[in-house]
Amino acid sequence: MLMPWLLSGLGLVILLFAGDALVKGAVNLSLRLGVPALIVSLTIVAFGTSAPELLISIKAILDNSPGLALGNVVGSNTANILMVLGIPALLATMHTSECSTRKTYNQMIAASVLFIALAFRGVFDWIAGLILLTGLAYMLYDAFGDAKDHRHACRSGAAEDEEEPEGADPNMAGWQIALFLILGLIGLPLGASLFVDNATIIAQAYGVSDTVIGLTLVAVGTSLPELATTVMAALRRQADVALGNVIGSNMFNLLAIIGIASLVGPITVDEAFLRMDLWVMLGASLLLIPFVYLGRDITRLWGVALTALYGLYMFIILI
Repeated sequence: MLMPWLLSGLGLVILLFAGDALVKGAVNLSLRLGVPALIVSLTIVAFGTSAPELLISIKAILDNSPGLALGNVVGSNTANILMVLGIPALLATMHTSECSTRKTYNQMIAASVLFIALAFRGVFDWIAGLILLTGLAYMLYDAFGDAKDHRHACRSGAAEDEEEPEGADPNMAGWQIALFLILGLIGLPLGASLFVDNATIIAQAYGVSDTVIGLTLVAVGTSLPELATTVMAALRRQADVALGNVIGSNMFNLLAIIGIASLVGPITVDEAFLRMDLWVMLGASLLLIPFVYLGRDITRLWGVALTALYGLYMFIILI
């Protein structure tokens, strides 16, 4: 019984490294082709870092494990707020009072409400998928508009001051870009296959549903990149990066991952999601109100509270 755990862990490691390789390759290829760095950050980096969730969800649907696909996204969104913001706050206070994230936060709440409303249809089919992808298109259009306005407002010296997206390397050779893209495109499906197949074996062996596996093991595993990014941002006192990372990731999970996955095949919604998990996800999102609207910092005390709430949620799921 040890082998499925080892192979599942290996699959997760491959997913994380392959996702990182794909981001690096795609970012540098786009910049080489003259695509603005800001556009790359908003699209390719966001999509690349969510590639593990997408591949896991698609593989789960093809393997007739829809609970794993939905649990992956819902559990990951809950983990992103309670765990990914809670644990870094234990290390250093995040000065979110200095951030201006109200607009994107409102969009995240709207995406969450839309997602829950569609869940009550009982299935995420192609119709729900198109609705979610329409929401994603609006979000990206709005973000591009804001970016364009910002660049016009800061036209003097903007090109020199523009931050490069994560993974950008102006000196990267063409063969290195190609190698990163190949490793990412091969590693993602391989890692997803290893992870989902063995996570399903573990679930069956312990009599646990694929929904629970998705909400726990898979959700925590796919939230590790966000956790690493947020820990580094907290230590560097970049609260805007930390909060923006979580809000952006959650919107992309809801609108893009399930939007695309539901076009591959229908995702039936287990009653357990409607009774508790979707509301926990929404409740966790609403916990950000003091930091977004009331100018509060995420102190160590808040870190303890958020982390404890996530531990309680995991305990309730697993008992």
